[in-house]
Amino acid sequence: MDLTALLLARLQFAFTISFHIIFPAITIGLASYLAVLEGYWLKTGNTVYRDLYHFWIRIFAVNFGMGVVSGLVMAYEFGTNWSGFSEFAGGITGPLLAYEVLTAFFLEAGFLGVMLFGWTRVGPGLHFFSTLMVAAGTLISATWILASNSWMQTPAGYEILDGRVVPVDWLAVIFNPSFPYRLVHMGIAAFLATALMVAASAGWHLLRGNDNPAIRKMLSMAMWMLLIVAPIQAVVGDFHGLNTLKHQPAKIAAIEGHWENIPGKGVPLTLFGWPDMEEETNHFAVEVPHLGSLILTHSWDGQFQALKEFPRQDRPNVAIVFWSFRIMVGLGLLMIAMGVWAAWQRWRGRLYETRPLLRFALYMGPAGLVAILAGWITTEVGRQPWLVYGVMRTADGVTPHGALEVGITLALFVVVYFVLFGAGIAYILRLIRQGPVPDEGSAAMDGGPGEHRTPSRPISAATENPGANGVHTGA
Repeated sequence: MDLTALLLARLQFAFTISFHIIFPAITIGLASYLAVLEGYWLKTGNTVYRDLYHFWIRIFAVNFGMGVVSGLVMAYEFGTNWSGFSEFAGGITGPLLAYEVLTAFFLEAGFLGVMLFGWTRVGPGLHFFSTLMVAAGTLISATWILASNSWMQTPAGYEILDGRVVPVDWLAVIFNPSFPYRLVHMGIAAFLATALMVAASAGWHLLRGNDNPAIRKMLSMAMWMLLIVAPIQAVVGDFHGLNTLKHQPAKIAAIEGHWENIPGKGVPLTLFGWPDMEEETNHFAVEVPHLGSLILTHSWDGQFQALKEFPRQDRPNVAIVFWSFRIMVGLGLLMIAMGVWAAWQRWRGRLYETRPLLRFALYMGPAGLVAILAGWITTEVGRQPWLVYGVMRTADGVTPHGALEVGITLALFVVVYFVLFGAGIAYILRLIRQGPVPDEGSAAMDGGPGEHRTPSRPISAATENPGANGVHTGA
């Protein structure tokens, strides 16, 4: 395989996973959001929560379907484009993905039908339990997927026998050094991305005069999530960064654009600049002295490994990692700012009337998903040139196809994905524009004679007393 074919194979997987990751992130967030909405409705009897549940479950269903379809493609891609990796590390990645199917996928499939179609067919307790199980399934699915990907970042609990990876400690494999940080970081990112989508939907309707209790509740809940969870994500990100510094120092050096240490001097934080891998420097750099040391070593003059300490062939693409990280962090700061601004307007009693805030919420709608994509680019490009960090190079894991074959399939993927998933996203946006319908499903959970739900006591479905017409009922 030539370099062009390798690059095309990487681009193809990057393209498919970038499309895929959007849908599971929203699925994770919406599933938990739906569980909260139904729980509040059952607890308070406030029909606003019920109306919001009916509104968002349709969006959840479409998004869930697209997530499943896009995920299947990547499973096949491991065999078609990355057979060397599958042969080398399949003893670990294969079982982890199988565990995801046996636990999360079966759990979701078992209760998804009840959640989507059982509102008028089962009791409220069973339906709520089904919603909880689907929400749990999405989180369990993320756990197994991230365990597999985290092992590629920080491999542990394995031996290499006859040129293949063999697991020797499954707990070490699953709970590898980066797994806890990445699981929490990704889970919070999914919740934030969903909150931003909900807030954008509410902002769009309020800006157009569609003001009702359901729309206000959407905005209020989303802004509370941002205010509380966005700062937590910043703290989790700091811990994740320290973990990455310990186990993947080249990635951190690329994130910081840190080329060399000067004896006795602290490391500055490069806010902006253009990393030049050929000249090994940053052009147009804007730096804050010592701040890099304070963030990553918690000391004024602390130092960490610089890019020049790694061979050129072991360095990731610095410019991509440098800027993708800053996009992620910049969007995170905007999320924190919007949460604080909303809290201020809430205190003033103008949360739903402040049009600049509503426009900000609308424009920030895609920000959570863009931040997730930027974070994944940072993670995956920063791991290069390793497919399994420090163990297997990316060039050694690819299937030896020619550039023409990989290029044709990449072009087909681009066309099909934009047509298929573009139509799905357009449909989701159309549903969002419709907004929640007041009093939707108001009688759906009442049950009893003449109602839609099958009653728990079949005889109570009769419309009349059996003995009313003189029919002897016994004894």
